[in-house]
Amino acid sequence: MIARRQQVAVAVAAVLTAAAACQAQHHDSEATGRPAPPAARGFTLVAAGDILPQSAVVDRARFDAGGSGYDFRPMLAAVQPLVSRADLALCHIESVYGDSATGTAALASPPEAAQGLAATGYDSCSTASDHSLDAGTVGIQRTLDTLDRAGVRHTGTARTDAEARTVTLLRAGPAKVAHLAYTADTNGVPLPPTEPWAVNLLDPARVLADARAARRAGADVVVVSLRWGTAGQNAPDPQQLALASELTAARTGGRPDIDLILGTQAHAPQPYEKVNGTWVVYGLGDQITGEMYDNAGTQDPGGNLSTLGRFTFVPPARHGGRWEVTEAEFVPQLFDIDAGRVVDVNQAIGQGADLTGDRDRIREVVLSRGAAKDGLVMGK
Repeated sequence: MIARRQQVAVAVAAVLTAAAACQAQHHDSEATGRPAPPAARGFTLVAAGDILPQSAVVDRARFDAGGSGYDFRPMLAAVQPLVSRADLALCHIESVYGDSATGTAALASPPEAAQGLAATGYDSCSTASDHSLDAGTVGIQRTLDTLDRAGVRHTGTARTDAEARTVTLLRAGPAKVAHLAYTADTNGVPLPPTEPWAVNLLDPARVLADARAARRAGADVVVVSLRWGTAGQNAPDPQQLALASELTAARTGGRPDIDLILGTQAHAPQPYEKVNGTWVVYGLGDQITGEMYDNAGTQDPGGNLSTLGRFTFVPPARHGGRWEVTEAEFVPQLFDIDAGRVVDVNQAIGQGADLTGDRDRIREVVLSRGAAKDGLVMGK
């Protein structure tokens, strides 16, 4: 174990050096007002899983900030080139932001985490999770205010009824992309009676109605982030399979209502699969997390594995047609809890780390439902 940690540490240092030297210019969001590239080209979208800074992770961010405040940029530096090169980059924020490391919630993140996400190149993050109401609606307000200040868009929770009914539209090259998000539960915490719109709960009819509303609002592509599934399980559960089939089968005027589904909650990698012609990622895994344990209370290194999904969309051949995915890729990652760093597994292997077992485990899970036959490949 010690030798493996040393190899990872060396590889992480090398990758971070390369990342610092390879800063790619990120795309401009729709809010910048800058002209979009020519409509003939498509766009790339990358998506990461849960950002879940537990106490040891928060301590590392404080150390990286020199003991004053918190700095999450070094933690994400190895994947910054992958994220920033994409036309659109999405993530999932599992916990609310607090006033400090502990905040007022059972599980809260320092607000500086939002700055780290922005510096890495993330454009929008889903915020609907089982922890959305940990600090009540005050926690939602603080989280969304923090993301606004950092320049990161968000979807899944809301401060007002009007905000809840507003589609999050993002510019991705020549396309307008709607980002929608829902959670299967809120850990038993009921929605506030006077603010039932505060968190988007996962209901198929609601998801499809919102997707159709996004089309009417001008979305070329509709992406749905779902917090669903069974924690600690690599295989999708029956509910995920049934819901994926239902959502991807829905069409309006012959065009699918949803173009991509991104899953979180399992805290472990889950398969990618093309369902009814639409890519579904059942579970991306956690990009940032602490030590994970299985149901027996044993530490599970598999809980620190994840993927970054990357999809290339091209415009339709005819007006009103579907933007098609021409390239589907997954990039294996792990969170090194000793170094407090996200590791691009392929890059680390190239730098000499013995992570082939982790890479192969991720690849086996991701391809376990036959995605390779539909063109899914491991990216770099």
